[in-house]
Amino acid sequence: MLEELTFGFPILSQLLFLPLAGALVLWLLEEEDLIKNATLAVAAVELFLAMILLVRFVPDSAAMQFAERLRWIPPLGISYHLAVDGISVLFVGLTAFLTLLIVLYSWDTVRYQVKEYFIALLALETTLIGIFVSIDLILFFVFWELMLIPSYFLIKLWGSGVDRQYAALKYVLYTLLGSVFMLLGFVLLNLNYHDWALSHGVEPPYSFDFLQLLTTPISGDRQVLIFWLIFLGLAFKAPIFPFHTWLPDALMEGPIGMAVVLAGIKLGTYGFLRVSLPLLPEASKSKGVVTVVVALALIAIVYGAIVALVQPDLRRLLAFSSISHLGFCVLGVFALNFQGLQGSLLTMINLGFTTAGLFFLAGFLYVRRHSTNLSAFGGLARKVPLLATFLLIIGLASIGLPGTNGFVGEFLVLLGAFKAHWLYGSVGVLGVIFGAAYFLWYYERAMFGPLTKSVTQAMADLNGRELIIAVSLCIMIFWIGLYPAPFLRIMNGSVQALVERLERGTVTAGAAEASPVLAERAR
Repeated sequence: MLEELTFGFPILSQLLFLPLAGALVLWLLEEEDLIKNATLAVAAVELFLAMILLVRFVPDSAAMQFAERLRWIPPLGISYHLAVDGISVLFVGLTAFLTLLIVLYSWDTVRYQVKEYFIALLALETTLIGIFVSIDLILFFVFWELMLIPSYFLIKLWGSGVDRQYAALKYVLYTLLGSVFMLLGFVLLNLNYHDWALSHGVEPPYSFDFLQLLTTPISGDRQVLIFWLIFLGLAFKAPIFPFHTWLPDALMEGPIGMAVVLAGIKLGTYGFLRVSLPLLPEASKSKGVVTVVVALALIAIVYGAIVALVQPDLRRLLAFSSISHLGFCVLGVFALNFQGLQGSLLTMINLGFTTAGLFFLAGFLYVRRHSTNLSAFGGLARKVPLLATFLLIIGLASIGLPGTNGFVGEFLVLLGAFKAHWLYGSVGVLGVIFGAAYFLWYYERAMFGPLTKSVTQAMADLNGRELIIAVSLCIMIFWIGLYPAPFLRIMNGSVQALVERLERGTVTAGAAEASPVLAERAR
């Protein structure tokens, strides 16, 4: 069983509820400047707490750290159980970092219903943090579903596209459909634990607790059934090809802030690492499952890149590139080896700086041209050299230029893929080539093409807040690209434990000996 390490004060609860408390305070305010300053303060404090979490995190450890646990609904085995490990702690920091940047971006781009917008944004941050710190599966599911509420209103009310209402509804319906299957999978895990607990005298005989479920043996056939049920919930949310059709609409029609969250914070693939692989190791490594999931990942890599290659609109290009990058994440996960899992996790974090960063820059372009279509551009580098420079840097990072964070993540994923099977790595390399093609082709035409009549007038370059956003993203890109060791050390212990779990499978021998420990934990 994984060890739990506690902390001197409930830092995870503070991270979880601070944005929600901030949203409630905003409801009482009326002055727009005060609302913006209060939101900025809450986002800054949240990032500060996240930095404390990362600094105090014990690296190279598989332990669940900063644990907090309270009994919630004991008869059903549901508890308020929070903790982070090397798989989840970086996502907490990434969420806080991106939220602060979204606040800065929205400062002068959101001009109506400002208070409601920032309330929705802080509420969204609470649900995201909740997903990453929840160890109880029902608590995880509650935040998973609650995320839909602020997301829906952000896309519908503050989206820039004419079809934003359709995009918002499509996103919610797709996610809800998948969530039904995922909840059923969680219930089956609970019932399996119930059968085992009764046979071993463990009280209470129900549990949704991740650590307790880890000790429970599950038959191979039942594992496969539960895996596919949970897979559907994660696949719709990720989204994995062919469940991806809501993503281009949401990224195209929604506000930039929501696009940053959807493209930069990979909830679906995180769910594979948090839930599917550790709780269902035999199913996760079975030949049928691996063949199907890896095939979908490889199709997504090539399909997303090819479709992105022919897009004249930057936001739609980024939407399909996100599908391709997500395929890399899934490929790394189901390579099922240390390098693949490590590379996949690092790539998920990297996308929060590269793909999300490109959406920020697309937003900067939209503010100036009221469009991200090539027809509105041409020779922009002569008018906005700073914007063009940062777009090039972050774009090159997204296609894996050596020295940037994208290279480290993609290299590890491809290393793990080739280690698993030469064909996996070969198709992955093809995706890298297409990725370079679609970005460089678009960039050359938009930034160095002939000046169009609509671009000849004066145009402002990046302002102070935009520079802060661009520079902050580039700092993280080069830090991870040139010195990834601190980030890898944070995740290594948990990734190694996950690899060992996949090799060992669910607990069979010794499960009975674990029951006294579980009984004590249940109290």
